[in-house]
Amino acid sequence: MNTYYVYILASNRNGTLYVGVTNDLVRRVDEHRRGKISGFTKRYKVHNLVYFEQTADINSAIAREKLVKRWKRVWKLELIEKDNPQWEDLYQVLL
Repeated sequence: MNTYYVYILASNRNGTLYVGVTNDLVRRVDEHRRGKISGFTKRYKVHNLVYFEQTADINSAIAREKLVKRWKRVWKLELIEKDNPQWEDLYQVLL
């Protein structure tokens, strides 16, 4: 069974946010952290994993990512703070 992740990275608490989807969360976050991915996260130093959820269906993951990306910022902040009120970098938990 495959697992897919929708995740949110942040530059810092209440900072710049990035929403993405992947099938390998550890690898993908590591790529963001090391600047291997050109673009938004590299330019704005958005490297802290502050939220993720998983599903077994790629179509559900992509649909969820698109939905969360369209959300108002306050809704994204509420989603993060519901499970991660201290805005801890969850990447270390995955290792």
